Amino acid sequence: MSTCPDHLPSTPDGRYFVHGGRLWRCSNPALEDDERDRLTRELMDARRAVGTAKRASDPDAEKEARSRVHQAKVALGERGPTWWDGEDHNRHAPKNTPYAEWWAGLEDDQRAPGE
Repeated sequence: MSTCPDHLPSTPDGRYFVHGGRLWRCSNPALEDDERDRLTRELMDARRAVGTAKRASDPDAEKEARSRVHQAKVALGERGPTWWDGEDHNRHAPKNTPYAEWWAGLEDDQRAPGE
């Protein structure tokens, strides 16, 4: 199972994918598939709860749901401590990171989904 979205460009080391012109951390590949699936379901449930709370204009429920989103993303390795040893370039433009050469070397059609 890929830990990055298949439809977006992913860095060669599998740490990030590019969306909206920014690097975003992929989930930790060391997670067992069952655990990743469970955490992804928790994340999706929490995201739905955010939407439900927003539609209901319930700030307390929204805050709780956003906390659940954060907890799931940390457990997946997308936030919090990195799952590798080294610097984190999350939310940086690829051109301003050690991935600049990789990003510049992609064909326009490979780069386009991430821009």
